[in-house]
Amino acid sequence: MTDPVPAWLEALDRRHLADLTPSEVARALRALSSCYVERRAKIAAGGPLDSAGKRAAFALFYAPLHFCVCRAILERLAVSAEGVRRVLDIGCGTGTAGAAWALHAGAAVVRGIDRNPWAVAEANWTYRQLGLDGRAVQRAVGRPALHAGPGTAVIAAYVANELDAAGREALLAHLLASHQTGARILVIEPIARSTSPWWREWQHAVTSAGGRADEWRFPSSLPARQQMLAHAAGLAPRELTARTLYLHAALS
Repeated sequence: MTDPVPAWLEALDRRHLADLTPSEVARALRALSSCYVERRAKIAAGGPLDSAGKRAAFALFYAPLHFCVCRAILERLAVSAEGVRRVLDIGCGTGTAGAAWALHAGAAVVRGIDRNPWAVAEANWTYRQLGLDGRAVQRAVGRPALHAGPGTAVIAAYVANELDAAGREALLAHLLASHQTGARILVIEPIARSTSPWWREWQHAVTSAGGRADEWRFPSSLPARQQMLAHAAGLAPRELTARTLYLHAALS
């Protein structure tokens, strides 16, 4: 099969650089990065995606970064593609983490949910560009209320840190319940402890259920456009990092 990723990256350039220059996107990326790191109070109010520049920066930089990180994690965890027929992406953003698992599983069906209407539209565009049978819908992510049983892989990537305490508690309960009914579970979060003071509680819950917790550092494998944007924005990551919680299917 032809790898759909290069064509998707080219389409991202055409889509998000039609009305903005790379320099404008890089400036927006600096502001977006600051929002995630230093101005986290704005996240719940939609601050990271409150302008066209920030939306373009997220789509052009963070979306491919999340795709690369998720793909590398699945490979290092040696997650078997066998038996995965459906991927459920909770807090899907532009859809790239769920798409990475769907492609890893041999073009599994992917379903995404996110509270942001722009992200939902972008996720549906991402699925089409990558040739996946995918659909994202707008819905609160703290209480997804979606069935996930055998044959389903559930991913929650970079979303739990954006929820309030009640939303995180509900999400964790949903993930653990989905595991008990046969789903595989993967949680991906930034490695910085300041963004996830609740991590130890989640780690205990997942490892007590038979799962594993890991921290990852990969050599930076960002495509050329993303490397250029990172350098222009003063980010220039030399490695890609993440922390994960993983639960294999409880039932055969």
